Amino acid sequence: MKKLKLLLVILLAFLVMPFAVFAEGEEEAASEEATEEVSKEVPLYFFRGEGCSHCAEFEAWLGEIEEEYGAFFEVKDYETWYNKDNAALMTKVATLRNEEDSATGVPYIIIGNKSWIGFADEYKEEILEQIKAVYAQDVSERYDIMKYVESGTTPTEEEDKGSVAGDILVTVLLIVVVGGVGFGIYKAREK
Repeated sequence: MKKLKLLLVILLAFLVMPFAVFAEGEEEAASEEATEEVSKEVPLYFFRGEGCSHCAEFEAWLGEIEEEYGAFFEVKDYETWYNKDNAALMTKVATLRNEEDSATGVPYIIIGNKSWIGFADEYKEEILEQIKAVYAQDVSERYDIMKYVESGTTPTEEEDKGSVAGDILVTVLLIVVVGGVGFGIYKAREK
């Protein structure tokens, strides 16, 4: 009977332990969010050239939609014709997005995981839809190319699924532990 009680205590400890660890992680994440205000606005990366007529058209259109959609996005403006650092950044971003052959001119516009090279009236609705779609996403789930500029890599499919794989591993381990303890209880009762 003592063995059975001991096994039950061990089982209870193994069942409670993962929840305690997850709760601690959630508390840390919540406290980080509380101390660090995250902007809900969608970053709109705009690589442009001073004097570029298509860039000026895009800027004018952004001004037109500012009143209705301005709270949804924040323009990150990079002048590339007279600023060598911004030009190098544009090249690096285009390379990371596998667009180095096509993204040779401005405007080069990036919102989430979509980009536009040049600007035309046909792009307006698509750009607005992308802004709204990314805005609707949880901020932590958004694809942001600038996160990968420093490392020079883009997320692989495996990296995107990393958190799911971790959850599956924890679930499998929990099942194995519970099964082992259950088997131990069964064997203890047989005696």
